[in-house]
Amino acid sequence: MADADTAEKISARDVALLTETVRDAGALAKAMFRTELKNWTKGASSPVSEADIAVNDLVEQRLRAATPDYGWLSEESADDDTRLGKPLVWIVDPIDGTRAYLAGREDWCVSVALVAGSKPVLAAVFAPVTDEFFFAVHGQGATLNRRQVSASTGTDLDFSRMAGPKPLVQRLSPSSEEITLFPRIGSLALRLCRVADGSLDAAFAGGQSRDWDLAAANLIVQEANGRMTALSGDAIEYNRREVTHGVLVAAGRDRHARIVEHFRNRPLP
Repeated sequence: MADADTAEKISARDVALLTETVRDAGALAKAMFRTELKNWTKGASSPVSEADIAVNDLVEQRLRAATPDYGWLSEESADDDTRLGKPLVWIVDPIDGTRAYLAGREDWCVSVALVAGSKPVLAAVFAPVTDEFFFAVHGQGATLNRRQVSASTGTDLDFSRMAGPKPLVQRLSPSSEEITLFPRIGSLALRLCRVADGSLDAAFAGGQSRDWDLAAANLIVQEANGRMTALSGDAIEYNRREVTHGVLVAAGRDRHARIVEHFRNRPLP
């Protein structure tokens, strides 16, 4: 869990700083949206555009200038191991859902979390095209455009209200019949936030998601009376040397417990 002193570590300044920075970052990304952008591929298949870099530069300049003692981890910045010794670390995905962004779709967002120790304590996820601003402070609930949100209750499994890799979700089905999932959401952070606002009953992440895809949405789900963990039920820890995670699930608490129990009895191969 987050430190006992977590509440003291979340200053009103940090709340205001994160809110303003993420809104401005979203405005910049939206201004560059559906324009001619240089883009390229990093690693095996991860797309990057000049918009990703421009938004990252804005967020980094704002946050690091205002909080020079905090660590920094971003998808679009070279990793710096000094973050491992910092009690507070910003974890940033300047544009989560770059493929959707470059395709001109609306399902992308800016995602930023502040992590204390290994747990997120402050989070913002902003989808500027649809003007959806998710926000959470540890212990204070989660909001969408300043309205309190809550994950859906119950334990039933309605596949049309679930999103994630179909072969994985199919393993929840009691029969071999074809299931129909909620339409794909390009941004993983946004997919997880749809659990927090009750639009989805559950969302899954396949392996290979990173800290920056998850940290902000994790807190938002948690503060919306949901749970987000590894498929085993183990808590997710952030700001470790290794930032890649395995299969994850987010859902309302009771449904989450049912799904985790199912996979404990029927583990993935």
